[in-house]
Amino acid sequence: MSLILNIETATKNCSVSLAKEGKTIICKEIATENFSHAEKLHVFIEAILQEVNLSLKHLNAIAVSQGPGSYTGLRIGVSSVKGLCYALDLPMIAIDTLALLARRIKIDEGIIIPMIDARRMEVYTAFFDKNYLKTRETKAEIIDESSYNEINDTIHLVGDGALKFKETLTYTKFVFHDEVVYPSANEMSELSFEKYKKSDFVDVAYFEPYYLKDFVLNK
Repeated sequence: MSLILNIETATKNCSVSLAKEGKTIICKEIATENFSHAEKLHVFIEAILQEVNLSLKHLNAIAVSQGPGSYTGLRIGVSSVKGLCYALDLPMIAIDTLALLARRIKIDEGIIIPMIDARRMEVYTAFFDKNYLKTRETKAEIIDESSYNEINDTIHLVGDGALKFKETLTYTKFVFHDEVVYPSANEMSELSFEKYKKSDFVDVAYFEPYYLKDFVLNK
Protein backbone atom coordinates (compact mmCIF):
# COMPACT_ATOMS: atom_id res chain seq x y z
CA MET A 1 0.00 0.00 0.00
CA SER A 2 1.20 3.51 -0.79
CA LEU A 3 0.18 6.74 0.90
CA ILE A 4 1.36 9.84 -0.94
CA LEU A 5 0.94 13.44 0.15
CA ASN A 6 0.48 15.75 -2.85
CA ILE A 7 1.20 19.48 -2.71
CA GLU A 8 0.32 22.03 -5.38
CA THR A 9 1.28 25.69 -4.86
CA ALA A 10 2.35 26.84 -8.33
CA THR A 11 -0.58 29.25 -8.78
CA LYS A 12 -3.03 31.14 -6.56
CA ASN A 13 -4.40 27.77 -5.45
CA CYS A 14 -2.86 26.30 -2.30
CA SER A 15 -3.86 22.65 -2.59
CA VAL A 16 -3.00 19.53 -0.59
CA SER A 17 -4.29 15.98 -1.04
CA LEU A 18 -3.64 12.59 0.47
CA ALA A 19 -3.85 9.61 -1.87
CA LYS A 20 -3.91 5.86 -1.38
CA GLU A 21 -2.83 3.73 -4.32
CA GLY A 22 -3.34 6.68 -6.67
CA LYS A 23 -6.84 7.58 -5.44
CA THR A 24 -7.50 10.80 -3.55
CA ILE A 25 -8.73 10.20 -0.01
CA ILE A 26 -9.08 13.84 0.93
CA CYS A 27 -8.17 17.20 -0.58
CA LYS A 28 -8.10 20.69 0.92
CA GLU A 29 -7.47 23.82 -1.11
CA ILE A 30 -8.08 27.52 -1.31
CA ALA A 31 -7.41 30.02 -4.09
CA THR A 32 -6.76 33.61 -3.01
CA GLU A 33 -5.45 36.71 -4.73
CA ASN A 34 -2.82 37.37 -2.08
CA PHE A 35 -1.14 33.93 -2.19
CA SER A 36 -1.81 32.62 1.32
CA HIS A 37 0.34 29.53 0.74
CA ALA A 38 2.80 30.23 3.55
CA GLU A 39 -0.05 30.47 6.06
CA LYS A 40 -2.26 27.65 4.74
CA LEU A 41 0.06 24.90 3.50
CA HIS A 42 1.10 23.30 6.78
CA VAL A 43 -2.34 23.90 8.27
CA PHE A 44 -3.86 21.88 5.42
CA ILE A 45 -1.27 19.10 5.80
CA GLU A 46 -1.94 18.77 9.52
CA ALA A 47 -5.73 18.92 9.07
CA ILE A 48 -5.76 16.24 6.37
CA LEU A 49 -3.69 13.80 8.42
CA GLN A 50 -5.80 14.41 11.51
CA GLU A 51 -9.03 13.75 9.62
CA VAL A 52 -7.85 10.28 8.58
CA ASN A 53 -6.12 9.60 11.90
CA LEU A 54 -2.66 9.31 10.34
CA SER A 55 0.66 11.06 10.82
CA LEU A 56 3.60 11.99 8.63
CA LYS A 57 5.35 8.75 9.57
CA HIS A 58 2.69 6.79 7.67
CA LEU A 59 3.59 8.42 4.33
CA ASN A 60 5.50 6.57 1.61
CA ALA A 61 6.37 9.64 -0.48
CA ILE A 62 5.56 13.32 -0.99
CA ALA A 63 4.82 14.85 -4.40
CA VAL A 64 5.05 18.51 -5.37
CA SER A 65 4.01 20.50 -8.41
CA GLN A 66 7.27 21.44 -10.16
CA GLY A 67 6.06 24.38 -12.27
CA PRO A 68 5.90 26.46 -14.28
CA GLY A 69 4.00 28.99 -12.23
CA SER A 70 4.40 31.63 -9.57
CA TYR A 71 7.95 32.01 -8.33
CA THR A 72 6.78 32.59 -4.77
CA GLY A 73 4.25 29.77 -4.81
CA LEU A 74 6.70 27.26 -6.26
CA ARG A 75 9.40 28.27 -3.81
CA ILE A 76 7.08 27.76 -0.83
CA GLY A 77 5.83 24.39 -2.01
CA VAL A 78 9.16 22.95 -3.04
CA SER A 79 11.05 24.16 0.04
CA SER A 80 8.35 22.73 2.30
CA VAL A 81 8.40 19.35 0.56
CA LYS A 82 12.18 19.26 0.60
CA GLY A 83 12.19 19.87 4.34
CA LEU A 84 9.62 17.17 5.00
CA CYS A 85 11.27 14.60 2.73
CA TYR A 86 14.67 15.24 4.27
CA ALA A 87 13.41 15.06 7.86
CA LEU A 88 11.29 11.95 7.23
CA ASP A 89 13.71 10.27 4.79
CA LEU A 90 10.98 10.02 2.16
CA PRO A 91 11.28 10.04 -1.64
CA MET A 92 10.27 13.24 -3.42
CA ILE A 93 8.18 13.22 -6.60
CA ALA A 94 7.88 16.15 -9.01
CA ILE A 95 4.79 16.64 -11.22
CA ASP A 96 4.34 18.92 -14.25
CA THR A 97 1.97 21.73 -13.27
CA LEU A 98 0.48 22.10 -16.76
CA ALA A 99 -0.27 18.37 -16.85
CA LEU A 100 -2.35 18.87 -13.71
CA LEU A 101 -4.20 21.81 -15.21
CA ALA A 102 -4.96 19.87 -18.41
CA ARG A 103 -6.61 17.16 -16.34
CA ARG A 104 -9.17 19.59 -14.95
CA ILE A 105 -11.23 19.06 -18.14
CA LYS A 106 -12.22 16.09 -20.29
CA ILE A 107 -12.56 16.22 -24.07
CA ASP A 108 -13.58 13.81 -26.83
CA GLU A 109 -11.58 15.41 -29.60
CA GLY A 110 -9.07 18.16 -30.30
CA ILE A 111 -6.24 19.34 -28.09
CA ILE A 112 -6.01 20.85 -24.64
CA ILE A 113 -3.90 23.96 -24.09
CA PRO A 114 -3.71 24.74 -20.38
CA MET A 115 -2.69 28.33 -19.71
CA ILE A 116 -1.20 29.69 -16.51
CA ASP A 117 -1.10 33.47 -16.27
CA ALA A 118 2.46 34.77 -16.60
CA ARG A 119 1.53 38.47 -16.48
CA ARG A 120 0.52 40.87 -19.22
CA MET A 121 -0.16 39.04 -22.51
CA GLU A 122 2.08 36.08 -21.67
CA VAL A 123 1.13 32.62 -20.46
CA TYR A 124 2.80 29.32 -19.66
CA THR A 125 1.46 26.69 -22.04
CA ALA A 126 1.87 23.18 -23.40
CA PHE A 127 -0.22 20.94 -25.67
CA PHE A 128 -1.99 17.76 -24.53
CA ASP A 129 -4.16 15.34 -26.47
CA LYS A 130 -7.49 13.94 -25.26
CA ASN A 131 -5.62 11.25 -23.30
CA TYR A 132 -3.44 13.92 -21.60
CA LEU A 133 -0.33 12.91 -23.52
CA LYS A 134 1.94 15.93 -23.86
CA THR A 135 2.42 16.73 -27.54
CA ARG A 136 4.30 20.03 -27.35
CA GLU A 137 6.87 21.21 -24.86
CA THR A 138 6.20 23.84 -22.21
CA LYS A 139 6.68 27.43 -23.28
CA ALA A 140 6.22 30.96 -22.01
CA GLU A 141 4.52 32.63 -24.95
CA ILE A 142 2.83 35.89 -25.84
CA ILE A 143 -0.65 35.38 -27.27
CA ASP A 144 -2.12 37.50 -30.08
CA GLU A 145 -4.72 37.16 -32.86
CA SER A 146 -2.41 34.97 -34.97
CA SER A 147 -1.58 32.47 -32.25
CA TYR A 148 -2.24 28.82 -33.21
CA ASN A 149 -3.29 29.72 -36.76
CA GLU A 150 -1.46 26.61 -37.96
CA ILE A 151 -3.74 24.31 -35.95
CA ASN A 152 -6.98 23.10 -37.54
CA ASP A 153 -8.19 20.94 -34.64
CA THR A 154 -10.54 22.14 -31.92
CA ILE A 155 -8.50 23.83 -29.21
CA HIS A 156 -9.70 23.63 -25.62
CA LEU A 157 -8.33 26.42 -23.44
CA VAL A 158 -8.34 26.11 -19.67
CA GLY A 159 -6.82 28.01 -16.76
CA ASP A 160 -6.63 31.54 -15.41
CA GLY A 161 -4.37 32.53 -18.29
CA ALA A 162 -6.88 31.42 -20.92
CA LEU A 163 -9.63 33.76 -19.82
CA LYS A 164 -7.50 36.78 -20.68
CA PHE A 165 -7.79 35.98 -24.38
CA LYS A 166 -11.50 35.48 -25.01
CA GLU A 167 -11.56 38.67 -27.09
CA THR A 168 -8.27 37.84 -28.83
CA LEU A 169 -8.76 34.22 -29.89
CA THR A 170 -12.15 34.46 -31.60
CA TYR A 171 -12.15 31.66 -34.19
CA THR A 172 -14.76 28.95 -33.66
CA LYS A 173 -12.02 26.34 -33.14
CA PHE A 174 -11.26 27.88 -29.74
CA VAL A 175 -13.33 26.48 -26.90
CA PHE A 176 -12.98 28.37 -23.62
CA HIS A 177 -13.75 26.52 -20.43
CA ASP A 178 -15.05 29.60 -18.67
CA GLU A 179 -14.76 28.68 -15.03
CA VAL A 180 -11.55 29.95 -13.44
CA VAL A 181 -9.64 26.72 -12.91
CA TYR A 182 -6.30 26.23 -11.21
CA PRO A 183 -4.04 23.18 -10.96
CA SER A 184 -5.09 21.01 -8.01
CA ALA A 185 -3.44 18.39 -5.83
CA ASN A 186 -6.50 16.23 -6.49
CA GLU A 187 -5.23 15.55 -10.03
CA MET A 188 -1.76 14.77 -8.69
CA SER A 189 -2.85 11.52 -7.04
CA GLU A 190 -2.78 9.28 -10.10
CA LEU A 191 0.34 10.88 -11.58
CA SER A 192 2.36 10.71 -8.37
CA PHE A 193 1.38 7.07 -7.84
CA GLU A 194 2.55 6.14 -11.35
CA LYS A 195 5.90 7.78 -10.68
CA TYR A 196 6.10 6.12 -7.26
CA LYS A 197 5.65 2.67 -8.79
CA LYS A 198 8.53 3.36 -11.17
CA SER A 199 10.72 4.90 -8.44
CA ASP A 200 10.78 8.06 -10.53
CA PHE A 201 12.04 10.35 -7.79
CA VAL A 202 14.00 13.61 -7.77
CA ASP A 203 17.05 14.42 -5.68
CA VAL A 204 15.85 16.20 -2.54
CA ALA A 205 19.10 18.14 -2.18
CA TYR A 206 19.44 19.39 -5.75
CA PHE A 207 15.92 19.64 -7.16
CA GLU A 208 14.81 23.11 -8.28
CA PRO A 209 11.36 24.19 -9.48
CA TYR A 210 10.77 24.75 -13.19
CA TYR A 211 10.44 28.53 -13.08
CA LEU A 212 10.77 28.91 -16.87
CA LYS A 213 11.20 32.69 -16.49
CA ASP A 214 13.41 34.87 -14.35
CA PHE A 215 11.84 36.05 -11.12
CA VAL A 216 9.77 39.23 -11.37
CA LEU A 217 8.41 40.73 -8.17
CA ASN A 218 4.63 40.30 -7.95
CA LYS A 219 2.83 43.63 -7.68
